[in-house]
Order: sequence, then C-alpha cells, then structure tokens
Amino acid sequence: MVDSQQAVKKDRPVYKNIGLAQLIKYRLPWAGKVSILHRISGAALFLLLPFILYLFDQSIASELSYQKFQAFTGNILVKIICLGLIWCFLHHFCAGIRYLLLDLEIGVEKSEANRSAIIVLVIGLALTAVVGLKMFGLY
Repeated sequence: MVDSQQAVKKDRPVYKNIGLAQLIKYRLPWAGKVSILHRISGAALFLLLPFILYLFDQSIASELSYQKFQAFTGNILVKIICLGLIWCFLHHFCAGIRYLLLDLEIGVEKSEANRSAIIVLVIGLALTAVVGLKMFGLY
C-alpha cells in the first residue's frame, strides 16, 4: 500500500514557489506584461484620484485658482507626475479596449494575443510621448 502511494506521488508534477531571485530570470509573455501594467495603471489612477480632482478643481474654480494651477503645474516634478498619470490613463484605456476585443473572442489565438499586447504597449507609449512633447513645449 505504501509503495503504491509513493509511486503516485512521484508521478505528480511538483510546483514550487518562485523566489525573488528566480523572478528576474522568469520570462513573462507580452500579454502577461500588459495585464500586470493594466492592473498597476488602474491602481495608480485610483490612488491618485484625489490629486487629479485637486488639479481639476484648481483649474476651473476661478481665475485666481487657475493662475495658481498654472504655477503649480509649471513645476517639472508635477509635470513628470502628470505625464505618468497620462501614461496610466492611456495604457489602461488601450488595454481595456484589447480586453473587450478578447471578450468578444477577437484575437484570442496565441500569436494574435501577443501581437495585440505589443500594439497596446507601443500605442500607449507613443500617445504618451506626443502628449509629453506638447506638455513640455517641444511640439
């Protein structure tokens, strides 16, 4: 009886937890990277919602508050934070469209899913670059 139980245990695959050192070597597919970035961008948008609402309030409350808004957003650090938020929004939006298409069973094959994940990353970064160039006055 004991021998048969040991034989069954040996045939089963062994799953081990991945350690931090192994995470560096682990190659996640593009779809997995987009999924993780989608979650991160959504969390960042949610957590920074008070900052976004503060900026919106300062921009529309009055002429004096708009001048205060312009002075505040003129700071390079605030511009970089806003650019990060813009990337979060654009990536989250593009990845959300990708997931809606996947829900409609469009692009579910492995090669198509890989291609759409890369397209989402490229479009999100390209749109962010265009907005960043405009924000920093280079375009």
